[in-house]
Amino acid sequence: MSFPILSILIFFPLVGALSLLLISGENKQKLRQLAFWVSMIEFAISLPLFFMFDSTTPDMQFVEKIGWIWAFGQASPIVHYNLGIDGISLLLVLLTTFLTPIVLLSTWTAVEKRVKEFMFALLALETAMIGTFLAMDLFLFYVFWELMLIPMFLIIGVWGGERRIYATIKFFIYTMVGSVLMLAAILYLVWFCYRATGGEVLTFDLLTLYNSSPGLALTVQMWLFAAFAFSFAIKVPMFPLHTWLPDAHVEAPTAGSVILAGVLLKMGTYGFVRFAMPLFPEAAVAATPFMSTLAVIGIIYGALVAMVQPDIKKLVAYSSVSHLGYVMLGLFALTAQGVSGGIYQMLNHGLSTGALFLLVGIIYERRHTRLISEFGGLTKIMPVYAVVFMIVTLSSVGLPLTNGFVGEFLILIGTFLGQNPYAKLFALLGSLGVVLGAVYMLWMFQRVMFGPVTNEKNRSMPDLNRRELAYLMPLVVFIMIMGIYPKPFLSRMETSVQHFLKRFESVQQARYDNVSLVAKTDLAVKEVR
Repeated sequence: MSFPILSILIFFPLVGALSLLLISGENKQKLRQLAFWVSMIEFAISLPLFFMFDSTTPDMQFVEKIGWIWAFGQASPIVHYNLGIDGISLLLVLLTTFLTPIVLLSTWTAVEKRVKEFMFALLALETAMIGTFLAMDLFLFYVFWELMLIPMFLIIGVWGGERRIYATIKFFIYTMVGSVLMLAAILYLVWFCYRATGGEVLTFDLLTLYNSSPGLALTVQMWLFAAFAFSFAIKVPMFPLHTWLPDAHVEAPTAGSVILAGVLLKMGTYGFVRFAMPLFPEAAVAATPFMSTLAVIGIIYGALVAMVQPDIKKLVAYSSVSHLGYVMLGLFALTAQGVSGGIYQMLNHGLSTGALFLLVGIIYERRHTRLISEFGGLTKIMPVYAVVFMIVTLSSVGLPLTNGFVGEFLILIGTFLGQNPYAKLFALLGSLGVVLGAVYMLWMFQRVMFGPVTNEKNRSMPDLNRRELAYLMPLVVFIMIMGIYPKPFLSRMETSVQHFLKRFESVQQARYDNVSLVAKTDLAVKEVR
């Protein structure tokens, strides 16, 4: 095993969180500074991965694998502490380490009660999130997946708004139900692999299970895929399993909303790419029309509901349902453009929607309201804030030269080129969401930023201060870089995406050749008649 950089990445935030316990809870400034510098060092540790990553190989890199749990009568471990990174998880890990110090900096004046516990929860959450992206053993993945729930539960439940208990319980119930189904599917899959090898291989190792799972009958694959997909679809969240999200976003503190939108929702889409789809390729191809239909409904439904929201934060929350629908549409296109676009859109959503929640949090901190009707004419009072808000809004609607355009363009092209019979219809309906997204975002921007200042309370609102600029500018810079020059990011994932798609090539060919043959036969029968 080489230098354990992945283990350091996972556990360094946890060590930082534990070191907070040595500082008095009364010393809030010192607690904030320590947590911030821990997250900055964590970001610095993750950066070399981007430059040292070999984009020419689909294999997992920086692998760390040691035995963890042995079963009676088994010579080899059934559970490994197995970590690895490829072009897909690399970018999501970097997104996590990039957003965490930004989130911590945004809480400087927003969180005043139980600062030590809040910082502890955020750093512990970072450990769980990075562990989830790096785990290459299903048992290890499940452990990190469940660990994420605890700090997020506390962040919403302790530091949230008036209806935080309701939102927390709803969030917990939804995710727990999904997790239980996934656990049952994992256990069945491991048992199947054990039986198929004549009792020789009992393992949760993901790469071993990749090789065994295609031997499952299609019906069994469908059931197992459904269990995994249900769990991940809740986390995405996909229509109609999205109802916990607006409540969680609205009641969470700003930092919680940013982490939730920026990283936690990506756990669902990442779960589809890493587990549900490659483990059960035949089921994934068979489910493509159904999953794409739900994705398109989510795109349009999320946009329409966002359009009528009076609360800016709730509007942004529903826009997430729409944007993540694009991610799912791209992934289930099963084309290089669609999958690359879907992964790129995960990063875009993390940056753009994270920035939107930060911007909403800034005016909420000043006015203690998020109602659109309470604002108007902010360009006259907060010109710098208005410029930043405009850039982020344009990236969210997918304007060319911003990051959002690249992701949505690739997704729609990839969907159009898909092999399923309804691919072109899905692409057409998906493009409708682009128009609706522009309508609700620009309409909200116009009502908040332009026109006369009708509310006297807004006249005393100060513009962005240096600290707020410090955490917003990196997001703006990356929004522009990823929009103008996406190659460094797309090239990192290209080989991994091609490797991912190989699992579906023969399955798609067999399935759609059969569909085409049946259609030709039907046509021939009709002509004879």
